[in-house]
Amino acid sequence: MEYTHDVEYASMLEQYRREKDKYFAEAPDSPIPPDQRHRFTGLRYFPVDPKYRFFARLIEHDEPQKVSMVTSRGTVDEYLKQGYLKFELEGQTHRLQGYRSLRHHHEESLFVPFRDATSGEETYSSSRYVDIHMSEEGVYELDFNTAYNPYCAYSDDYTCPLAPQEHWLRIPIRAGEKNYKKSQQ
Repeated sequence: MEYTHDVEYASMLEQYRREKDKYFAEAPDSPIPPDQRHRFTGLRYFPVDPKYRFFARLIEHDEPQKVSMVTSRGTVDEYLKQGYLKFELEGQTHRLQGYRSLRHHHEESLFVPFRDATSGEETYSSSRYVDIHMSEEGVYELDFNTAYNPYCAYSDDYTCPLAPQEHWLRIPIRAGEKNYKKSQQ
């Protein structure tokens, strides 16, 4: 989806965030535990910042490698390492792999888990995620403004894959969802 300018882009993301908050507050399958939903006032986000939105080619691996990601419960989920995206931020080139789930192989998106210098302080300690929609043209939108916490950030009832060490960025990514603090809800 192309946006004519930053105002339209920010407006679209703000609308999405409002819809997500409503879903988390009201949906029967919300990751917010039922006994906490009456106090839930919404998730916390960094302001939308276009500098954290990148368009990059996916450098596909000749033969996608099967990898195991450890989860928040110490189990393992299987993925295919489809390829990687390169982007420049703060004067450095960074590289993140795009994964396809072997369990949900029908999904038409790439999964990009990551940690950064905000993890454990401003953002969820284990990982945040970005989903990248498949592109026939080969150019993908890597938008950290859409970074979100896994469901295990809200409740211990969920099991979530953790970002592999090669996805631990040393720079802060002050975009997307912030840490969920139950005490503030």
